Amino acid sequence: MNAETKLTNQKAELLADTIEHVDIASFDARPIIDSMRKMSFSSRDTARAADIFNMAITDKDCSPWLILAGSTSAGGCMHVYRDMVKYGMVDVVVATGASIVDMDFFEALGFKHYQAKSDVDDRDLRALYIDRIYDTYIDEEELQACDHAIKDICDSLEPRPYSSREFIWEMGKWLAAGNAKKPGSLVQTAFEEGAPIFCPAFVDSSAGFGLVKHQVERMKAGKPYLTIDAVADFRELTDIKIAAGATGLFMVGGGVPKNFAQDTVVCAEILGEEVEMHKYAVQITVADVRDGACSSSTLKEACSWGKVDVTFEQMVFAEASTVVPLIGSDAYWRGAWKQREKRRWNKLFKR
Repeated sequence: MNAETKLTNQKAELLADTIEHVDIASFDARPIIDSMRKMSFSSRDTARAADIFNMAITDKDCSPWLILAGSTSAGGCMHVYRDMVKYGMVDVVVATGASIVDMDFFEALGFKHYQAKSDVDDRDLRALYIDRIYDTYIDEEELQACDHAIKDICDSLEPRPYSSREFIWEMGKWLAAGNAKKPGSLVQTAFEEGAPIFCPAFVDSSAGFGLVKHQVERMKAGKPYLTIDAVADFRELTDIKIAAGATGLFMVGGGVPKNFAQDTVVCAEILGEEVEMHKYAVQITVADVRDGACSSSTLKEACSWGKVDVTFEQMVFAEASTVVPLIGSDAYWRGAWKQREKRRWNKLFKR
């Protein structure tokens, strides 16, 4: 056996066990949440978070938003977020670029995430072109194919500024046109349901490589190129906040998506619009509040900035993949989403 064949076999062995995404419709978490409500510590916090999320869905005047940071999409929660959009539990997604491109769009192209082995040297992974997220593997060669797919989309579009929302809408359109190898991705579902996805740090992802390659090639050829307009992101999400009135935030992790969504209240005020603070808010995080960082700032702290009301807010200090499926399943089976009208906020923006 030559060295190349040995490496190929080793890589195949490491990428043998795929991540399977949890299906919130396959189990009924209501009895667990009901039991947790009578417990203490993170269990009671989780139950109250589930109650607040259901209140936001039930409130006919409220538009719930899903805020995503971290790697729970790659880790098995991808379909939870997709189904929140599909069933109308949330109307808007604000996420990291990695959650949308490196994880969801990546799988829509037919690629997988894999369960990592615990005893593998990361230098060996590098030699095999395997990227690691804690205990999850991604094939770097497949990730580069994702980069190139983004470039192909860039090359097909009019060379002008796009908000991340508009560009992700184009990604969903491209998938729905027959290019998806895996149906039912979050990106495609959001496109079909008219639910906008915003990535305020869009180029900090696999999309960034495709965008750079697109721009470099166009610059060398003396041709105009596409750009991502981050200011347009802020303006468009603020437009949604103004149009929505009452809003609720279901936040997984923190980072840029968290503060970006919260800041729409302040931005509307700067524009001379009177809007209420986010009425409902849940954050699931393991970040420590003691370091003063924004990602670990509590929802009560956000109230001091005029961003989040504290009447219906809950911090859950837990690793998100352990509680998000429970809260998602609880909301699915309680069924409040069946009575609410999807807002389809993409209708606010011209194509």
